[in-house]
Amino acid sequence: METNRTDKEILIKGIRLMAICLLLMFAGPFMLHVAFSNQDKPLYIPILIAAIILCTLAVYFLFKGINTILDSIFKKK
Repeated sequence: METNRTDKEILIKGIRLMAICLLLMFAGPFMLHVAFSNQDKPLYIPILIAAIILCTLAVYFLFKGINTILDSIFKKK
């Protein structure tokens, strides 16, 4: 009888991805707020583009991290 065990290396990788996601979840909206607060400044467009990219990366790392954690728990070797 084969038992499923959590692969700890893959779990740690998933937790790292979730930590990156957490950082991006704070950095993206913060930069978005900064961009919208300074619409008359010359760096408005570059900061807005960077903020949108950070928010998109946060969503990507969220799904990638959850998928990696679930793979470590439920995948058979």
